[in-house]
Amino acid sequence: MARKKAYNETDVVEKAMHLFWKQGYETTSMQMLEKEMGINKFSIYSSFGSKHGLFLESLKCYKGQIKTILDKFKNGTRGVEDIKQFFYDSVSSNFNNDELKGCFVTNTYNEFCNQTDVLIQEQMQSFMDDIKSIMIEKLQMDATKDEATILKQANYLLLAKHGLAAASRVNTKKEIEDYIELIFDNI
Repeated sequence: MARKKAYNETDVVEKAMHLFWKQGYETTSMQMLEKEMGINKFSIYSSFGSKHGLFLESLKCYKGQIKTILDKFKNGTRGVEDIKQFFYDSVSSNFNNDELKGCFVTNTYNEFCNQTDVLIQEQMQSFMDDIKSIMIEKLQMDATKDEATILKQANYLLLAKHGLAAASRVNTKKEIEDYIELIFDNI
C-alpha cells in the first residue's frame, strides 16, 4: 500500500520555485531543495521524477501566479497604455520582495538560452510568443500604425521587457520607472 504524502505538493513546488528563482537551475542543488522544501530527495524524486521535473513544475507554478497580471494585460482596452501598465505590473512585486528579483521566466530564458533542453525551450518560446502576440494586439489598436511598424515595435517591446526583467534584479525603483517611461516615449 502506497504511503500518503506528508506534505502539500503545491506548497513544496512554490518553495522550490522561489529557490530556483533566486539561485537559477544549475546553482540549485538537491540538498538546497531538500532544505527549502522540507522534504527529502526521495520524496522529490517520487513526486517529480527529477530536479528537472521539479523545475518544470516550478515554471507552471510561476505562470499560475502571474496569470492575473497576464489576464489584465490581455483584457485591457487601452492599447499601448495596457502594455505600459503590464511593464509596471510585471516588476511591482520586485519592489516588495528583495529576495525575488527579475522575472522567473526571463531568468530561466537567459540561463537556458544556449542549452538544448527542448522542454524548457518550448516553455520559454510559448511564453514569449504569447506576450508578443498580446503586444501586437495592443499595438493594432492604433489605426495609424502599419503592420511593419507594429511588428518592429512589438519586437522592440519584447526586448525591452527582457531588459526590464534583468534591470529589475539590480536597479532601484526610480531607475526602473525612468526606464519604463523612456521605453514608451519611443512608441
